[in-house]
Amino acid sequence: MRSNTPVAIESHALGTLNYIRASIEAAGAFAVPGTAGIAMGVVGLAAAGLASVPALAPHWLVIWLVSSVLGAGLGVVLIARHRSGAGLPLYRGRARRFVLCLGPALLSGVVLTAVLYHAGEARLIPGTWLLLYGSAVLSATLFTAPVMMRLIGTMGALFALLGAVAYTLPPGWHNLVLGSGFGVLHLVFGLLIGRLDVKAGAAA
Repeated sequence: MRSNTPVAIESHALGTLNYIRASIEAAGAFAVPGTAGIAMGVVGLAAAGLASVPALAPHWLVIWLVSSVLGAGLGVVLIARHRSGAGLPLYRGRARRFVLCLGPALLSGVVLTAVLYHAGEARLIPGTWLLLYGSAVLSATLFTAPVMMRLIGTMGALFALLGAVAYTLPPGWHNLVLGSGFGVLHLVFGLLIGRLDVKAGAAA
């Protein structure tokens, strides 16, 4: 009677190798905490609320510029806190690649905002922001953790789609579109990513 021991050992070895490979890939991926998306969503909704007040409506661009800086700052702080708590380097490996993927599109948004404003085409700014932000998120998705890659990619695609729609809308709708993107989308996907974090923690 032949022994099945070699087969069992080989299966165990392959399982161990697969586990090690998956662990290395997960450790090298960039995890975006749900709290970052939630915080940015809350800031976006607050900006939409302020810009919808009749007395403040003429200053919508300033309100949204301030909120974008505040939201980005909160996002960076929460991501850095998440990585620090997990014992991960703040700006190395995939974290650096993630930022470098976001950078070009976001920098283009800054330049185009100034160009469009000085050209008297501020009506095109909301669509430009949403489209470029969505493109930046889609580019950076490749370096996110596999478990959240689909969620973040979907969010980026929806931002880009919303930006394309914004170009077709009259100025009166732009604050609503910006709030739907930087407020609602950030908040919804932040909550969804947060649920993944909870499940991952429970599984661990």
